[in-house]
Amino acid sequence: MDDPTPRKEENAIVLDYLKFGYINPNRSISHGKPIAQAIGIRKFTLMELIPKRGIDLDIHEDVYIGSGKRDQIYRVKGLLRFENLTATSRIEMEYAIKEIVLNQEEKYIKFFNEIDALNTRMHKLELIPGIGKKQMQMILDERKKEPFKSFEDLTERIPLIKDPAGMLAQRVKLELDTTQVKRGKKKYYLFTQVPNRHPSNKRRYKNKGNYRNNKNNQNRKNNRNRNNKNNKNKINRNNKNNKDNKNKTNENKTLKDN
Repeated sequence: MDDPTPRKEENAIVLDYLKFGYINPNRSISHGKPIAQAIGIRKFTLMELIPKRGIDLDIHEDVYIGSGKRDQIYRVKGLLRFENLTATSRIEMEYAIKEIVLNQEEKYIKFFNEIDALNTRMHKLELIPGIGKKQMQMILDERKKEPFKSFEDLTERIPLIKDPAGMLAQRVKLELDTTQVKRGKKKYYLFTQVPNRHPSNKRRYKNKGNYRNNKNNQNRKNNRNRNNKNNKNKINRNNKNNKDNKNKTNENKTLKDN
């Protein structure tokens, strides 16, 4: 939101804890060992965590994953794709995001006070579910008078907005959902890292692939044309040589007859 550069997560909220690993036998990466699915507090990064031996984790527990000594987490296994979230993680994710927003209320009320326009036709506030043109204009008018001090202050001054933290949580969840192609308002990222490549951008990468394929096809076509031209020239040269040889043979025959 206010820092678009990638930042390393230092704390995460546990979304689901699987004491005996993943049940799906086709997914062997955990090998039956304990694993937790979690979401980062700073940039809402989805990740898999390996707890230390003998440590059990609770859902919604805040765990330290930064550098240095970790009391509960042995290591961060890696990033987690949205489509690989367990059913429990999907249910708990929005609650966890809302909890993160509420715990950093000062940071997120700043969003309502300072966020600017996306372009000449749309304001970034309109990317938040539940905020349309009317609510957006009310927010802009009120913050000119005085910046919002808290979510409570926001809801009192803008009665049409009942749950700002919940609305932000919905937006974050929408950004994290890589199972949908990002179009319209969904293609922008306000609170999460822009993924380098994921299913939601498959159209873009498909187009890139088509471009590469088209380019390769064109190169192959050009090569075929060059080869055909070379073959044609070769045939013409051969025909000319055959004709010259035939003429020479006829001349020799004529001379011999004479």
